[in-house]
Amino acid sequence: MAQQAPARRDSCALCLRPAAACLCAAVRPVAHQVQVLILMHPLELHQVKGTARLLQLCLAHSRIIVGESFTPKALAQALAAPWSDADSQAPRRAVLLYPPSPPDPQHPMHEAPPLPADWLAAPERLRLVLLDGTWRKSRRMLWANTLLQALPRLTLHAPPATRYTIRRAHAPHQLSTLEAAQLALQRLEPANPGIAALGVAMEAFMAQQRAYWPAARSAMLDESD
Repeated sequence: MAQQAPARRDSCALCLRPAAACLCAAVRPVAHQVQVLILMHPLELHQVKGTARLLQLCLAHSRIIVGESFTPKALAQALAAPWSDADSQAPRRAVLLYPPSPPDPQHPMHEAPPLPADWLAAPERLRLVLLDGTWRKSRRMLWANTLLQALPRLTLHAPPATRYTIRRAHAPHQLSTLEAAQLALQRLEPANPGIAALGVAMEAFMAQQRAYWPAARSAMLDESD
């Protein structure tokens, strides 16, 4: 007798998550000037505990591109292509959110140029680039793409400990993508109180996940009986 294929789970058309883990209730729309480009490692695409999709749903001026090693042409297009008519008149300046990279003989990299002070004075001209993945995955993405290495970097100095307790971090300062984006946007748009809503979205997401995972484990145990 032919074995039946497992039934496909229903997914939300907006957040693309399984219906039982839909993100939409946690979304908090945020008005913002800085565009956010999220380069998502392929292994994060179906990671239910990831925060990049929630971040993208909260930020109207954001996009996700999935990949690890991009062709220079494709990456240059992603970094510089206009998203609006206004961008065509005043091109966006790409800035990479990433800490300083210590020397690594096995993976020599270009030294990142300093972030010009006048760029910080014009958040409406910035496109913030985030690498979504574990620290190991994000380092691989940086090693594999020299155009990313050549971007000016925004660094979070002495960030608070992560609140992202549903997914293990190797150190307290290693933040989720959403937490890091919130801190970066608050620095780039200090007069924008609405960015605090990202923290509310994060709390709602973690509460949802804490409720979801025990139910998911119980369902898996039931299926194994």
